[in-house]
Amino acid sequence: MQKVKVSLTVNRKKYNLKVDPDERLLDTLRDRLHLFGVKEGCSIGECGACTVILDGKAVNSCMVYTFQIDGSQVLTVEGLEIDGRLDPLQLSFIEHQAVQCGFCTPGMLMSAKALLNKNPNPDKEAIKTAIEGNLCRCTGYQQIIEAIEASTKKDGSE
Repeated sequence: MQKVKVSLTVNRKKYNLKVDPDERLLDTLRDRLHLFGVKEGCSIGECGACTVILDGKAVNSCMVYTFQIDGSQVLTVEGLEIDGRLDPLQLSFIEHQAVQCGFCTPGMLMSAKALLNKNPNPDKEAIKTAIEGNLCRCTGYQQIIEAIEASTKKDGSE
């Protein structure tokens, strides 16, 4: 199989890669770039564990071939932290005990971050809609929704 050249920016760092045409973004992120916050759950776009922000939109990285996104920007949960400081959304998840087993957490954070980037003051229904593609095995949705709501009230200066 002939490799395809791809240029991506992941978490503000540019990468030039050669990938197989059937390599998923999920595999590129985990296997090549060692970004293990991107989780593989269902492999069919149903659980949201592999959610990343691709060119401003939350997407399931298991459903995207890497060659398809040449020139794109990807943000993973690892990219939310800047200069050793957690994003206010991450801090809110901690404060509201919105992390239980942790498997869904990176995907939940990325879906929520994509929402907040477009709508900094969403109502509860918008939050529920934004995370509806993310499954939580521990059924911690109430704390997750509360954490997202509370993060909209933070100014990020903590």
